[in-house]
Amino acid sequence: MIELTSGDGHSFSAYRADPSEAPKGAVVVLQDFSGVGAHIQKEVDAFAARGYVAIAPLLFQREHKQESVSEKEGVDIAKAVTVDSALLDVQAAIDSVKSAGKVAVVGYSWGGYLAYQSANHLKDIACTIAYYAAGLTEGRTDKRRVPTLLHFPEDDPSTPLDGIVAFRALRPDVSAFSYPKAKNGFNFETAETFDATAAEQAKERTLFWISQFVEGQPPVTLKNSGAYAQAKTEKKKKKASGDDDMGPPMD
Repeated sequence: MIELTSGDGHSFSAYRADPSEAPKGAVVVLQDFSGVGAHIQKEVDAFAARGYVAIAPLLFQREHKQESVSEKEGVDIAKAVTVDSALLDVQAAIDSVKSAGKVAVVGYSWGGYLAYQSANHLKDIACTIAYYAAGLTEGRTDKRRVPTLLHFPEDDPSTPLDGIVAFRALRPDVSAFSYPKAKNGFNFETAETFDATAAEQAKERTLFWISQFVEGQPPVTLKNSGAYAQAKTEKKKKKASGDDDMGPPMD
């Protein structure tokens, strides 16, 4: 563990792992309701093994000093920690690793919600990824300032399928994937709701996202692929009369 200090003077701990070679960038990992326990630390270690400086701030330390808690305790603690104060701690974590290169923010559950908020409220972020972030399907109208990737479980009351469909229609600037039969926590091997297939698909998409926006240039994407707002397009030149424009092919 290392110690960090937020912009308001709050001191807190963070779990950090560094790659064995020169870093390709950095990943800030935001905890779920269980805190920064073994499963979150494993995610941090995995990102470091792939060449990124990785760090998970202990966001509950404004109210609770233990690294990990029960999910029930965590729900109560999260209610006491305001989003604004948590984002101050996330920014401190970002600032501590940004010298390694571009920074991605990856969050799970409560941390997924914070990752989504980070995209529009914090500095020095290249992209954000959120896993099963409850509440995001309830009318999020703000256009994303950085590329954002979401992973929704389809078998979770907090992210109903009709809400996911409505969210996609409302936020075409976000790449949102849903996973059939997957439940909240599907990404963690130690969870009862672990889904190996969904976890592997989400991991591949997450790593591709990070490799594009942290290591290299953003990919060229089609309008319906979810991140088209990032692309700059030139206005089409007016065609000479008689030219036939049938438009794009139908699926």
